[in-house]
Amino acid sequence: MTADTNPLDAVLAAARAFLGERLSINASIREQHSRGEDANPPVLPDAVAFVETTAEVSKLLALCNAHGVPVTPFGAGTSLEGHVVPVRRGISLDLSRMAAILEVNAEDMDCLVEPGVSRHQLNEHLRDQGLFFPVDPGSHCSLGGMVATRASGTNAVRYGTMREAVMGLEVVLADGRVITTGGRARKSSSGYDLTRLFVGSEGTLGVVTKIRLRLQGIPEATTAAVCQFDSLKDAVETVIMTMQAGVPVARIELADADQMRASIAYSKLPYEPLPTLFLEFHGSPAGVREQAEAVEAIASDMGGKGFAWAEDAETRNKLWKARHDAWWAATALYPGCRGITTDVCVPISRLAEAIVGAKEEAVAAGQNTCIVGHVGDGNYHCVILFPADDPQGLEKAWALDRRIVARGLALGGTCSGEHGVGLGKREFLVDEHGPAVLDVMRSLKAAMDPRGILNPGKMLPDAA
Repeated sequence: MTADTNPLDAVLAAARAFLGERLSINASIREQHSRGEDANPPVLPDAVAFVETTAEVSKLLALCNAHGVPVTPFGAGTSLEGHVVPVRRGISLDLSRMAAILEVNAEDMDCLVEPGVSRHQLNEHLRDQGLFFPVDPGSHCSLGGMVATRASGTNAVRYGTMREAVMGLEVVLADGRVITTGGRARKSSSGYDLTRLFVGSEGTLGVVTKIRLRLQGIPEATTAAVCQFDSLKDAVETVIMTMQAGVPVARIELADADQMRASIAYSKLPYEPLPTLFLEFHGSPAGVREQAEAVEAIASDMGGKGFAWAEDAETRNKLWKARHDAWWAATALYPGCRGITTDVCVPISRLAEAIVGAKEEAVAAGQNTCIVGHVGDGNYHCVILFPADDPQGLEKAWALDRRIVARGLALGGTCSGEHGVGLGKREFLVDEHGPAVLDVMRSLKAAMDPRGILNPGKMLPDAA
């Protein structure tokens, strides 16, 4: 490269040799890769690379690293915290074409997939083998994105998050080296746990190109239930008592009265606009009935009413689709509004203080909000809605978000239970972790990506 050669031009010229037309500078394609489903300002990448193999990822990262060109991994584009916004422009690395299910080891209950596979695709593939992958964030996200953000969702209370589900990874490092972490053994005490280092690293330490996942057996019986309450506090206290009683619920989800009003209108649910718990139980026929009866007794003591069981798949699926469509229902309730969402998670004993307090903060601020939550593990989302045509609307929403997060941190919680940090949660990391911990994170980043090309501007508060 001569002294006057533009580094980006050098990368694009070299990358075209092995990517051909899969390296795009088309304006509409770049626009599609400028943002996720968040409220952060979009940024156009200089180019989009549609990779299909680990070798291509390796070649491209080696090129970008040599020339100092930023690389932002992109999966399904469903992130809620700005992870896929290429804030330093450069290359948007689209992994959606790496969508092969490479292995299913039914006897050992594990599989190997590429990062572009969605959880829906995987579960469709597994259905006839009596297995399923339980981590369920609700959106049509890719498994690579779920690894990057350490995702969880509605089943986490029983089956855990991506941290527990990932057994091993193939990762391309910033300089193009390819490493494999973990393996098929169910446990290991051999060396540093690099798998867990990459799970939740949001593409800032390496690019995941293969994922080995732990699978679960499809339960013999499944029962869902819905219970409504006159007060939000009573609904949350029912959750706390259920978890403290050790009832092994598979899902226990909360919708406040405003969210129920939205979901009734959007999903045509036959319920009242009251604080509501959606539950699911997995196990043997006798076991799920015993679990449901135990929760029904707790709910009844807390004033719960209409504990309605749903054993048929059609009714259960409608309930969970309504829950997964909560975001769209909330925004549809207020035409002309946009939304941001909090992602606070607190110790289960402090859940009522956190959720009721969040609602009180919203009312005091005059903000329209809907609250939903994976409350069995202390995680809740306050969808803050604001008029899209109000120049101050977004900042008012962020101000409420900051107060809700501060309340959660004061109760021993975290600013992000499952969405990750990205751009949206960076400002909270010092308060949550302290300067010394952030110094260690910066040291890891510097050691593994010394030129800072991997998803720059994300995760750390002062990320360049």
